Parts: sequence; structure tokens; C-alpha cells
Amino acid sequence: MKDKVVIITGASSGIGKALAFEFGRHGSKVLLAARNFEDLKTIEAAIINQGGSALAVKCDVSKEDECRDMVKKTINEFGRIDVLINNAGISMRALFQDVEMEVLHRLMDVNFWGTVYCTKFALPYLLHSHGSVVGVISIAGHIGMPARTGYSASKFAMHGFLKTLRVENLKTGLHVLIVSPGFTASNIRMTALTATGKMQGETPRDESKMMSAETVARKIYLAVVHRRRSLILTLVEGKLTVFFSKWLPGLVERASFRRLSREHDSPLQKAEVNHVAD
Repeated sequence: MKDKVVIITGASSGIGKALAFEFGRHGSKVLLAARNFEDLKTIEAAIINQGGSALAVKCDVSKEDECRDMVKKTINEFGRIDVLINNAGISMRALFQDVEMEVLHRLMDVNFWGTVYCTKFALPYLLHSHGSVVGVISIAGHIGMPARTGYSASKFAMHGFLKTLRVENLKTGLHVLIVSPGFTASNIRMTALTATGKMQGETPRDESKMMSAETVARKIYLAVVHRRRSLILTLVEGKLTVFFSKWLPGLVERASFRRLSREHDSPLQKAEVNHVAD
């Protein structure tokens, strides 16, 4: 990946930040995109200080014009695009019966439409370079994750979009990689939206027991290098969950409900109370 130009959205924290350093240390020219420009500039400086090449660009992927401008700045700075990693995303935690519609719109705007916008504007350059489109969808893009309707729906939409993009480009040389991390230690649960759209501000899970963002980044890097079709991470929460969801969907649904209902202050506890009352 030396001298390859790599766009990473959501690069200011978590998996995106780890990806920036991973590709940077392998000699890639990294375009860092996110809303938090101050954090991006810090990461940009760190990569440059390590002898790498990076450019920070403020970009809200839910805004079509900002995605278009981000791609233009990449071309103006580096002259090409070899890899686009659609990593930017937000989560939610609320029952569908309680969540405000604006929250669901926000999830789709960032997770799904952000992927579509960035891919649309980068695609001509990726086709020219026979490059890679990467989508980070999570296990929630394979199974319905309770209390996360908007999140799962947006990730399912990403999944369908990327699979179709792959089929359309079977003869063009475009590589499409779909990445499905399990629970990863990052700030996505801190910024997850509640039913009213406020950030919950705390994680309901033990982050120390999760796969690190750096480990996820290393695996994504290798999957891009080897042009893999899919990457499902973690054994139980990832590979086995996806496998059994195809053959024993009821079992997986019950296990998912049971596990997520045990989270601190889980909205699913309300669903259980309502069931008992009925």
C-alpha cells in the first residue's frame, strides 16, 4: 500500500483513527475525513511526524456537497484515489416505539447516505485505479439488533448497496470489501443516540473485553491488501452469529435479546416489563 491514496471517513476516533495510523505506517497517503477537525489535525500531525503523508479535511458525510468537496480535495492534493474506507457512523439505543423519527433519519443520513455519497463521487477515480471500496457495516448489518432499529436498518442498507455495487463491477476491476466488526472498543457507544436524539454519554458495556480498534484496523488493512470480499470479526459475536442466523434464526434472535437486555439501563428491560404486564 506504499504511496496508495486512502480516504478514511470517521477518522477522528475509534476504528477510523486506528486505520489512519495503520495505513500511514505502511506508507499510504491518507486523507482523514470527519466532523471533528481539531482531532483530525492532531492525527494528521502525528502521521506526518512519523514520516507519513496525511491531509485532514472537515467533512460531515451526511451532507452531499461536503462529500463531493472532500473527494475534490483528495484529487487536488494527491492526484488519485486507490482506497475509500466508509467508516463514519453513529449508533443508537432505544426501543422503536419510543424513538423519535429524526433519530432514524440521522442514522440513515450518516451511515447509509454517507456511504453512498462518498462512494458516488470517488467511484470514477477508483475505477481508474482498479481500487477498493470498503464499507464498515458491523454485525448489525447481518442480524436485527434489538433497541438499535435505526442502526441495524442503516447497516443492512449499506450491506445491500455494497453487495450490489460489487456485482455491477464484476468486469471493471473494482474491489468491494464488506467489513463486519463485532463489539469494538471505541467511542461509538458513548455517542450513540437515545430516543430523543441526545448522546447517551456513557458505554453500557465493558470496553476492556472487546477487540481493540487497532486490531480491527490491522485486519482491515490486510483484507484490503489481499482484496478480500468480506471480513467478519470476532468468533462468537461475529462469525458464529452470522452463520447461525442463516440456519437457526430464532435461536440467534433470542440470544441477541437476552444478551443486550443485560446491558446497563437497557431499553429492552422495558420491553420485558411490558411483556410481563400483558
